[in-house]
Amino acid sequence: MQREAATAQVLRSRTPRGVKQYARLHFGTPSTMRSLAMDTEHPIRLQVTDDLSRSRLTTFFRLFLAIPHLIWVAVWGIAAAVAVLISWFATLLGGQTPDGLHQFIARYLRYATHVNAYFYLLADPYPGFLGDTAYPIDLVVAPPAPQRRVITAFRIILAIPVFIVANILGYLLQLLAVISWFVALFTARVPLGVRNLGAWCWKFTIQTYAYIGLLTERYPSFDGFVADGPRG
Repeated sequence: MQREAATAQVLRSRTPRGVKQYARLHFGTPSTMRSLAMDTEHPIRLQVTDDLSRSRLTTFFRLFLAIPHLIWVAVWGIAAAVAVLISWFATLLGGQTPDGLHQFIARYLRYATHVNAYFYLLADPYPGFLGDTAYPIDLVVAPPAPQRRVITAFRIILAIPVFIVANILGYLLQLLAVISWFVALFTARVPLGVRNLGAWCWKFTIQTYAYIGLLTERYPSFDGFVADGPRG
C-alpha cells in the first residue's frame, strides 16, 4: 500500500516525464498501468495480466518444454513472411492491408508473443499452438487502417533503426530471463520490475515486427507497455 501511494504521488506531481515512466514501469499499480494504456493508444499493444508466480518444475525445464513451440513458430513464420510480401504489394496498390492478410499476420505475431513470453519467463502457463486464446502476456492488434503508400514503399528502410534497437533489447531480454530463471527456482516467483522490463522489451520488439509486417504504419513506441497490471 505504501509503495502504491508513493507511486501515485510521483505520477500526480510535476516530476519529469522520464521519472514518471520509470515509476509506472517498475512500480506501477493496476490503476496506473490502465491509465498508461489510455495514454499510449498504439495500434499494437501488449496486455499483461501475469500474476508473477512460476512453477519451479516447468521453470527448470523451460528450454526443453519450449522446443515444440520454437519449431512451430519458425515454420509458421515462413508462411507469415510470404503473407507480408503479398501484403506489401496489396497495401502499395490499395492503400490498406487486406483484412485476411492482416488477420493472418496478426495471429502469427500474437502466437509469437505467447511463445516468447513463455520462453523468457514473462508468463507461466503453457501456450496453445494457434494463438487464438487469451494468455497472461497477450497481443492486441487494431483492425486494418489506411496506410500511406510512400511509407509502405520504403518500409524496410524506415524499419532499420528500430530493428537495430529491437535486436539490442533482445540481448537485454535474454539477460532478464536468466535472472528470472534463478529467482523463480528459489522463490517460485519473478520480480515485478524484471518482468515489467522484459515485457517492455518485448513490446517494442513486437511493435517493430508489426511495423515491418504492415499491420500498422505507426512507428514503435518507447513509452511504457500497455497492461492491466499483475493480479498477484
